[in-house]
Amino acid sequence: MKKIAVVTGGGRGIGLGISKALAEANYVVCLIGSSDEDRYSDALTLLRSFGNEVFYFKGSISEASDRKAFIDSVMQKYGRIDLLVNNAGVAPKVRLDILKTTEESFDYVVGINLKGTMFLTQLVANQMIRQEKIEGKKGTIINISSFSSSVSSPNRAEYCVSKAGISMLTKLFADRLAGENIFVYEIQPGIIRTDMTSKVTEKYDRLLQGSDFPIHRWGTPEDIANAVMVFADGRITYTTGQVLHIDGGYMNVRSI
Repeated sequence: MKKIAVVTGGGRGIGLGISKALAEANYVVCLIGSSDEDRYSDALTLLRSFGNEVFYFKGSISEASDRKAFIDSVMQKYGRIDLLVNNAGVAPKVRLDILKTTEESFDYVVGINLKGTMFLTQLVANQMIRQEKIEGKKGTIINISSFSSSVSSPNRAEYCVSKAGISMLTKLFADRLAGENIFVYEIQPGIIRTDMTSKVTEKYDRLLQGSDFPIHRWGTPEDIANAVMVFADGRITYTTGQVLHIDGGYMNVRSI
């Protein structure tokens, strides 16, 4: 029996790396993205090359109607959801000092990164509760946040706030869902080479060669995907709310 995975923002960057790992592991992968499917044609072709069905839904997790329509469509096609990976996220369109940033930017970033994630998770969690257990659990939820959930960046405050909120959502859903045999985890990436970081490559190149990062290289989407699979394969079920720092050792070594 193939397992069903929902991945938000799964068509590029970290999300594509996660989707690829899941497809390779024999999951049916269901993606939601805000662009037309044609934009992700190469990514979808790659994912389908592993021989499993891939379902794409155009919509935004910031919109309640899109969230509901997406999950309804997944349930109509597949009848259950075994794994939710909350990966979708945006950075501010323009980085501004916290003394100058705008409400519009805050609403945009938090509306997708935090509000959208919270209420999509609510929909999926309620569905998982109604499901029969498979291999001792009804489902797994993995939140992709950032080490920005605790590291201050005053020129993108709305992003840091949204990721700090994801960390609390992880605790809240882990607490609420443990008794339902649904396990919730968090992965905090550090500096990962994606479209989002491409505009600040020189800055991060310098940081990664400094003393704050014990591992002097960029992280990759594959690094995050490998961490997702640690939780997704169901071997770790005597913990929930667990956080993995995939950040070159920054949080575990240099921040103490």
